Amino acid sequence: MKLVLVSAVALIDPDGRVLLAQRPEGKSMAGLWEFPGGKVEQGESPEVALIRELKEELGIDTWSSCLAPLTFASHAYEDFHLLMPVFACRRWQGTPHAREGQTLKWVRAKDLSQYPMPPADIPLIPILRDWL
Repeated sequence: MKLVLVSAVALIDPDGRVLLAQRPEGKSMAGLWEFPGGKVEQGESPEVALIRELKEELGIDTWSSCLAPLTFASHAYEDFHLLMPVFACRRWQGTPHAREGQTLKWVRAKDLSQYPMPPADIPLIPILRDWL
């Protein structure tokens, strides 16, 4: 089974809310909510991939020093196994805005379970709730 490495981030605003992005129509798992991030390309570290993805998807800049390792997800989907390091980030430059057709929403940690998510993301909810 193919291993897919994806990097994700819990962007946390000054009010302690976390940014979720809704997968747009046409993508697999469309309509589900997830933490921003994306595939780690050949030769990239998870941090470098996340910095690139945040720029491409949300139009914001951050730095490796602002990405704190938080947890990881490991989930077997039907045709691949996902390994996803998850970082927490409280400092970035710019205002996040949807650049790839996704819907964005700032959500309180206690409300994260109200948003349908891909199976790999669901175990992250109690970790974030306890941490925030």
